[in-house]
Amino acid sequence: MTTETALIAGTTAVEAERAALEATLAELESRRMSRFRTLIEPAAAAQRRAEELGDAQLAHRARLLTAGVLLREGRSAEGGQAAHQVLAWAERHGTPYLLARTHRELAVFYRLVGDGSAQLTHAVQCVAHLTDDVPEAIRCRHLMALAVALDETGSHAEADRRFREALDLAVAVGEDELTLYILNNMAYTAYEHGDEAAARDLVARMLQVRDRGGREFSANELDTVARIEMMGGRYAAVEATLRAALDAGQSTLVGTEGDALAECALTLAEARRRDGRYDDAQQALDAALRMCAERGLHAVRARVRQEQAALYAATGRYREAYAEHCAFHADATALHSTQREARARVLQAVFEATEARRASEHFREMAHRDALTGLHNRRYVNERLPALIGEAAVRRTPISLAIVDLDHFKRVNDTLSHSTGDTVLQHVAEMLEEAATGPAVAARMGGEEFLLIFPGVDAAGAAQRCERLRLRIRGHGWGPVTGTLPVTVSVGVTTVLDGRTTPSAMLSQADRNLYAAKRGGRDRVVMDTGASAGVHPRGADHR
Repeated sequence: MTTETALIAGTTAVEAERAALEATLAELESRRMSRFRTLIEPAAAAQRRAEELGDAQLAHRARLLTAGVLLREGRSAEGGQAAHQVLAWAERHGTPYLLARTHRELAVFYRLVGDGSAQLTHAVQCVAHLTDDVPEAIRCRHLMALAVALDETGSHAEADRRFREALDLAVAVGEDELTLYILNNMAYTAYEHGDEAAARDLVARMLQVRDRGGREFSANELDTVARIEMMGGRYAAVEATLRAALDAGQSTLVGTEGDALAECALTLAEARRRDGRYDDAQQALDAALRMCAERGLHAVRARVRQEQAALYAATGRYREAYAEHCAFHADATALHSTQREARARVLQAVFEATEARRASEHFREMAHRDALTGLHNRRYVNERLPALIGEAAVRRTPISLAIVDLDHFKRVNDTLSHSTGDTVLQHVAEMLEEAATGPAVAARMGGEEFLLIFPGVDAAGAAQRCERLRLRIRGHGWGPVTGTLPVTVSVGVTTVLDGRTTPSAMLSQADRNLYAAKRGGRDRVVMDTGASAGVHPRGADHR
């Protein structure tokens, strides 16, 4: 097997592995929300493999999956920091799908830390960046994030419109779990607004979906149903509804995680207090408090304190009710402080990461730039050219390369000055940069030798561009710089139609064509065929 064949085979294998990895990530991103904990190990493995393949976009998609799990486990500072870092990369590289998904996770983060304005900002962006080809299940989740943010910031009518838009999509694609998730959010919103009739209608729809899909309600959904039963004073129904969540078999419930069981216990305590069953209410509150301590549920614990104060007041224990009310305010203040600290830690980490990235990018850019002309240098070419050839081989597209050399440049330095020579190089570099449009690359290889790389450009196109460049340099107003000394260039161009080559082979062929241009009289472009393009009549200076 030749070197070129091996290069193509290796590149094709890498591309196939990237495609498989992308399919894996798409499956993980579409996995049911109740299975979020199953993402941890495959997401970490996908990130490692993407980094090994040098695919930053896939690596960041995998990292965002992990950030989402962290947020749903209550580790908001870690999840928010990771999501912000992914957002910075996605914004630099203009990747709409990754931008949309990252904004959704940040909407979740800012909801957790109590910043409604930032939550809404990211929720709007998470929908705005969606493209037409995104899976409908993903679109539903993003519309849900926007609906929740709109509702929590007071735009109830607009929130309802987004809820219903998401619901229509979920029903259309037959996503029962997602349909239940949306209906549950809509029902809880109706409960919060005191609209019992709408809430009960939505619960009826939830029951229809549950019966059709054959899965039981999650703890979150049971809590919503119980709170709506409590609106009408149906306390026995609350007990019956929450029994499935709080009995010994609770671990089998779909989506039972985080604060769901503690919320159920708190709802049960409130229903029992309203029903006058104070001892039973205290048992439920004690259970809720234990869960909060075990799982670090600070937000729920503050509300448990509030309910405890109400229970003490209901039983005439006013001194204890006052003490518990004070404890509630202390917990609420501590919670807000924790939220502010989490937000501050994330923003500080984002700032530090951004500054480090800027410094890293600045020094990397300096290492890849020629100090005199500002063009890319030989080091950059050595790193970039193999990748461009590999891409051309995979896509079976042409790639052209040109070596541009100034004619009789030594005469400028010797006759005038090295300072004048530097000025000439800078002017030529500007014209090369103008010629390197689109994905083309312009570089200074050293001395008076430059390089142009034209990905996707065939021989005719490369010849045309190089000929325009030659004429542009020749016709430039050099008088104020070099006086009567002309400035011209010789150009050697080579093209490979399908990328089946190596960097050294391309450079060697372009160099041979450059030598032919020099030997043929200079101030001309020579292609692979050996024929000259744009030969200018030779004068006394073109020997």
